[in-house]
This record gives sequence, structure tokens and C-alpha cells, in this order.
Amino acid sequence: MRGFLKYIFSNLSTTNWLILANIIISVFVWILVAAFPNLHLIESLAFSWDNLASGKIWTLITSMFIHANFWHLAFNMFSLFFIGRFLENIIGGKRFLAFYLISGIAACLVAGVLSLIPYSRIFATPASLGVGASGAIFGLAGLLAVLIPKGKVYLIAGPLIALILEFALQPLLPANVMYVLGFIVTIYIMISILAIFSFNPRLRKLAVPIEMPFWMLPVIAIVPLVIIGLFVDLPIGNTAHFGGLIAGLIYGAYLRRKYKRKVKILNTFVARQSR
Repeated sequence: MRGFLKYIFSNLSTTNWLILANIIISVFVWILVAAFPNLHLIESLAFSWDNLASGKIWTLITSMFIHANFWHLAFNMFSLFFIGRFLENIIGGKRFLAFYLISGIAACLVAGVLSLIPYSRIFATPASLGVGASGAIFGLAGLLAVLIPKGKVYLIAGPLIALILEFALQPLLPANVMYVLGFIVTIYIMISILAIFSFNPRLRKLAVPIEMPFWMLPVIAIVPLVIIGLFVDLPIGNTAHFGGLIAGLIYGAYLRRKYKRKVKILNTFVARQSR
């Protein structure tokens, strides 16, 4: 058993280690919050500008590894699994880990600074708490958008649309109807996840996969949510996503300039694979 576990853990990629860390830390925090609600643990680990200003510097890191609920964790880890594995094979595990952490920190800092802008529904307040790995993941997406802009990627839109509709209808429908709707949305998301891994093209369409070039992915993932956020208070950190994206674009521009020949070879290879 020891030999088996050693083999398994020694062969985990950096991406898989990050996914494992996110799952373990998030579940551990959920258990502690449920067992000791008076500890106000989330308030001490989540990022906000007020927390940072009060000296809680660790929230720049801890906020990246805790999530609000199961679906928040599931969506982020699903995205990290596909985007992370691909990018890690391009830039290497050590560079990937360093950039993941840097882009997550950049996401927090940009969100914090923008929260100081008053009277806007787009920006959170300095006291707004933010958790999740999505800021760092947007950094990865931004980096890929610069390195291989014409590479093909699928945005799994169905579950995201379902969750947004559920949240938007919440103040309009009675509690019993929302309970049924929430159950339907949960079943649909589970079916969509299974459909993605199916070999049946018709079944995959249930998840509403949208094919697009990598350069378009960050735009499609941010702009519609910002527009919707003008009318509906979505629990989504668009400013953190934007901060991570900026880090990815900057680092991508640096790598593209420093390794021109390698980037050209990479794009040629990706173009051939996409045919």
C-alpha cells in the first residue's frame, strides 16, 4: 500500500497537486465553519481590501484555496484541470506553480484597488469578501490567449447559464418554486458534467459547449458577466477575474517576446492538431 501511494503521489502533476490542495483545504474549512460558526473563519481567510489594510496579508494566498460551496469548487477545479494541464505541459511545473500563485495574488490586489471606486455595481466594496481559485485560473487563460491565440478551446456554457438564471430568478419566485428549480439545475449540471466526458457528440451538446479561439475565451468569460452584473447582483468576482487576466496577458507577452522561436513552433503544432 505504501508503495502504491508513493507511486500515485510521486506521479501527480503540479495541476493535480493544486486541485488536491483546493479540495482538501476547502472541505476542511467547510467542516470547521459548520462545527465552530463563532470562529468567523471565512472572514479571517477570505480576501478583502479591509482585511489587507488591517494586516491580514495571508488572505492573498488563503483566499485562493477556499471556496464558497461545492459547485464553486467543482467549476473552478474542472476549469483548472483542463486549462492547467495544457499550460503546465507548455511552461513546466515549477514555472506553472509560480505563475499560478502570482496571478492569484494579482487578482486579489486588482479587485481590492477597484473596490475603492465608489457608487458602482460592477465593483465590490472594500469590505466584500472574495474566495476561490478563479482569479488565478483567469491568469492561466490569459497566458494561453497570448501564447496560442488561435488554439481551439471549448467554453462549457450550459451549467453557467443555468446558475445565472437560478440566481436571477431567486428574488422573483417563491421559496418552494426556487427549491424545485434548484433541484432541476443541480441535476442538469450533473448530467452536463457526465456529458462532457461522453464519446457521444449529441450527448455533449447538453452541456452547450461553445468552440472558440483561446484569445476569445477571457473576453467571453468576463464581458457578459459584467453586463449582467449591471442589473443583477451576481456572486462573481469579475474584478478579480480581470486582475488575474492582466497578469496572464503581461506574462504571456514576456514569454512570447523572449522565446519567439519556441512560441512559433508551439503555434504551428497547435494549428496542426486543430485541423
